[in-house]
Amino acid sequence: MNTYNTGLLSELYARMFLRMHGYKILESRYITGRHTGRAEIDIIAKHKNTIVFIEVKKRPDISTAWNAITPKQISRLRNAANTYLIKHQWTGGARFDVIAVCGWKIYWAKNAF
Repeated sequence: MNTYNTGLLSELYARMFLRMHGYKILESRYITGRHTGRAEIDIIAKHKNTIVFIEVKKRPDISTAWNAITPKQISRLRNAANTYLIKHQWTGGARFDVIAVCGWKIYWAKNAF
């Protein structure tokens, strides 16, 4: 299996995990349009009155997964999230989480950045 397919499988695993924890999946692989920094948000979910933007990383261990998130990527994800919130006129809470998939183990960092 190539890295693209491994990433898709990890995102599916993360979505199942979130659903089991009471989250409603709103979007998968959300990509902003032109002139917006062109970022992809892996999962956008809703829990109670909070929109949660989730970055999924598939790596062999948690430190490698965490180190794979760069300041430039964080900036692009924030811009994409702002675009989503404005487009949907969201007035509730919002946060960024990271789900690291290491083998079959999931590490979930809430309010990660």
